[in-house]
Amino acid sequence: MSGEKDLEQLKREAAEKAKADALARRQAKEAGENAPKPEDTPTPAGDADDLAKKKAAAAAKAKAAALAKKQREGIVEEPVAPAEEAPAEGDDLAKKKAAAAANAKAAALAKKQREGIVEEPVAPAEEAPAEGDDLAKKKAAAAAKAKAAALAKKQREGIVEEPVAPAEEAPAEGDDLAKKKAAAAAKAKAAALAKKQREGIVEEPAEAPAAEAGSDDDLAKKKAAAVAKAKAAAAAKRKAAELAGGASDAPAGDDEKAKAIAAAKAKAAAAAKAKAAAAAKAGGAAAGGDDEKAKAIAAAKAKAAAAAAAKAKAAGKAGDAPAPAAEEAASPNQPFLDKYRKVIEENLGAEVLEDSYINKLSKDVPTLVVKRESYYKLTQFLKYNELLGFDYLSEIHGTDFQSHMEVYAHLYSYKNRQSVAVIVKIDRDEPTIESVTPIWAGAEWAECEAYDLLGIKFTGHPNLRRIMLGEDWVGHPLRKDYEPYDVEV
Repeated sequence: MSGEKDLEQLKREAAEKAKADALARRQAKEAGENAPKPEDTPTPAGDADDLAKKKAAAAAKAKAAALAKKQREGIVEEPVAPAEEAPAEGDDLAKKKAAAAANAKAAALAKKQREGIVEEPVAPAEEAPAEGDDLAKKKAAAAAKAKAAALAKKQREGIVEEPVAPAEEAPAEGDDLAKKKAAAAAKAKAAALAKKQREGIVEEPAEAPAAEAGSDDDLAKKKAAAVAKAKAAAAAKRKAAELAGGASDAPAGDDEKAKAIAAAKAKAAAAAKAKAAAAAKAGGAAAGGDDEKAKAIAAAKAKAAAAAAAKAKAAGKAGDAPAPAAEEAASPNQPFLDKYRKVIEENLGAEVLEDSYINKLSKDVPTLVVKRESYYKLTQFLKYNELLGFDYLSEIHGTDFQSHMEVYAHLYSYKNRQSVAVIVKIDRDEPTIESVTPIWAGAEWAECEAYDLLGIKFTGHPNLRRIMLGEDWVGHPLRKDYEPYDVEV
């Protein structure tokens, strides 16, 4: 709006000056008719003509500046030749030259704008100082500054002005060296500004207020901060979702997330409340606090176990429970067990064995469970059969299972580099079984130990006796029902 006001004001001032010039010329004409010719006698009319010339030149400059401003703002206005007043006989060649120079400047400026050369309006070189020119110069300088600021603002906003069709060019006879230097400087500035814009360098004009730049920087900073906060919030949300178990994108997943978050908050609140209550009660007896802690721990464990059981049960009902694991890989000793069973069944019959299995708790040893009445016959067969040949007894011991007793014998074949275990179950009230000392002499000491500590009697043993406790010792210490005869011992 300020630019438009300046333009109207310049128009009014130019009109007033033109009227004043016309009036002066009429007065000069009237005075010239009554006065002698200037060639004969010099009069003050010559000074008046000089002043009129200067005023006409100033008016032409103002018009040229107004025309350039309109063209930069996109107002297409054909340059109009100044309406000539009544021809003044005193107008000479100087007036025509000044008018031609003004027209040439306007045409050159229009051409530069068509070619995309932004030229800052250059103040014309001052003529000889004359009265009334100072005010016009100041106004022209103010208008030029306003135009430059408006042009810089449009360039920042990316508004490209279309060049306006030029008025006809006319040779500028009065252009001097100063004008050419000013034009060259303006061209260099325009080229530098265009280069910076192409390279993406935004340069604030010097006339632009510092407050505007500061506000732009603050706005950019606020936008960047908002973007950073949004990114951080999104990252935190993704991380929480991953920790919660990677729920799906469906609304049901969102509900589960919300429920999980609410449950976590409730648990945290309950834990804080319990902690506060415990701290309040801790001032009293320490033993009572320990009991409460133990109870709380036991209750938490029970809850966890119940929750796990319920979850497993629900998964089983829903059909989500994993399929039963494939049968465990066969033991490397399974072929040996199959071999032993086959040989025994072919020679002694299938009825001699109660069971057979691979003992995972004892290095996958093949284990044979023999019936009580077939124990001695089977042990003899395991040693003397050519396919088996278990010639070494590594150990033999007894165990009290309260419901019954067992005798366990571990055998090894040096020929086949294979091992086998033989188990026989006997009555706990009358623990009696055949001795294998006649088959493996090394069983003699081990069977005496089982007799001494468990009371198992091995029939056919050459010298069954106590080897750890005295003969007068009452009872057998490894039996589950053992009661010491002398409580002080």
